[in-house]
Amino acid sequence: MSDVKKHIDKPKQIDPEFTENFESGYANFKIGVILARAREETGMTIEELASRLNWNKSTIFQIENNSSDVSISILERYAPEVVQQLIIRTYAN
Repeated sequence: MSDVKKHIDKPKQIDPEFTENFESGYANFKIGVILARAREETGMTIEELASRLNWNKSTIFQIENNSSDVSISILERYAPEVVQQLIIRTYAN
């Protein structure tokens, strides 16, 4: 087991709130990574996407790197520029 995994697993075993916050944060992080990869796979730069959406480059950067506040309306505008289909599933805990 890696040191990083040990560092994460120990608090998860002790503190349910840490586990919930960690999982939520990880899911948000994954959304940003998925969007960035999709954009990169199209060959589009942050500058090009920002221009197409009429957004600031910093907005794209924030969505891709700190996506804790990405709303459905943002995804509805961003996703069609880089992917053919976006499916969002939510699961009850």
